[in-house]
Order: sequence, then structure tokens, then C-alpha cells
Amino acid sequence: VPEYQTKYGIYERRCGLDNVHLSFGHDEYIYQVARNYLPEEGLYMLRYHSFYAAHRHNAYRHLMNEHDEEMFAWVRRFNPYDLYSKGRERPDMKAILPFYQDLVSEFFPDEIDW
Repeated sequence: VPEYQTKYGIYERRCGLDNVHLSFGHDEYIYQVARNYLPEEGLYMLRYHSFYAAHRHNAYRHLMNEHDEEMFAWVRRFNPYDLYSKGRERPDMKAILPFYQDLVSEFFPDEIDW
């Protein structure tokens, strides 16, 4: 359909990513699980951390609204801790478990609703 073979396709300029149909995997899954518990900045980090075309290469900016632009600053800040923070040495689970249990309990109840 010729009218959709444009820069904006089926979308309007700066319509916002909430209105864009994206294909998601684990990002959308964890977003759906956490959406009632984490602050919006954290949710953006989870939902869009694999959307490299947007946060690495500035593609899709023509569809982002002002709020998306603001929130993507958080996605970019999170990126170094995603793929590039893994090491060969296994962490001492007994040593780090209390820290992560406290962190999770700060945001999530014992039983999540999703």
C-alpha cells in the first residue's frame, strides 16, 4: 500500500512508542511482570533495553514523543550493565544473596500480581 511506504508508515509523527507495534521477547515479558512495582524509569529500562535501533542508533526518534526521549536517557544509562557487565568468574551466591533479596523486597511483594 503506497500510503504506508513512507517514513512514518501507519504512524503519525512523534506518536509515542506506546502507540507503536514492536516485536518483543524477554523485554516485554519482564516489563509486564514488573509494571505494577517499579518506577517508570526502571520500566523503560526493562522494556526497551534490547531496542538497540532506538537507543544506540537513534532510529525511530521520529516516532518518539517528548516523554519517550526523556525516558530513553535511562535506557542508555542502563545499557553498560546489560550485555557488557558479565565476567567469567562466578559470583559468590551466599555473599550476594542478602543484598539482592533486600533489593527485590524493596520493590516487590512476596507474591506478585500479574
